[in-house]
Amino acid sequence: MRFSFYIFFIFIFTFARSQEKRDSTGTKLKAFATVSVNSNGIASIPAFSLDKPAIIASANLIKGRFSYDPTLAYGFDLRPWYIDNWLHYKFVARPVLEMTAGFNISSFFTQHSEPDEIILRGERYFAFALTAVYKTSSSSSLTFAYWNDRGQEKESIKGHFLSITGERTDFSIGNSLLLSGNIMLFYINYEGNNDGLFVSPKISLSARDYPFSIFFQATQAIKSNIEPFPGFRWNVGIAYTF
Repeated sequence: MRFSFYIFFIFIFTFARSQEKRDSTGTKLKAFATVSVNSNGIASIPAFSLDKPAIIASANLIKGRFSYDPTLAYGFDLRPWYIDNWLHYKFVARPVLEMTAGFNISSFFTQHSEPDEIILRGERYFAFALTAVYKTSSSSSLTFAYWNDRGQEKESIKGHFLSITGERTDFSIGNSLLLSGNIMLFYINYEGNNDGLFVSPKISLSARDYPFSIFFQATQAIKSNIEPFPGFRWNVGIAYTF
């Protein structure tokens, strides 16, 4: 299985070299970061959540077509929830279409209560991703994504994630407010009866020229064999971007 992934990425980089011109070696490094406080932490795959308040910090370090996109997520008790380390390469970069390949080394933490203490258990994951973004206008887009998650511990799960997301950004409300929103339809197929079709809308409101925004996100299971049935989850929060 791992050999096939090596072949996959060799193909991606070979294709990129043959189809796209290399970026100039003088390309500047771009850096962005966001810290958010959430009422009910919802993960990158919205079918999973912490089910209690969370602090999530993410960064984007971009150099030409490459980027490093880590995420740290903690509960309010400062116990870790998950750590992502995404490496991305944009092998198609055109005005209306972008295609990206990614590899993630991550850790996911669960808690087990004992009479005198709480035991924290970490699981290692590898993930491989392909993403295509089609820009329908300067402020709207459609994103298609596929992830393959590979848990490395005996008890950790493996599976597939497919999604399509429609997004609209920077919709003006008066002279001072900006509204952005997206809606994701996604399907998960994981080992151990963790399958399902879900819909997840998200709305963000911010003020012009200010780094703060407030957001609302919800997830509704349409069809799933997960027990108990996931049903409806929601999350509100505030984010600071710099």
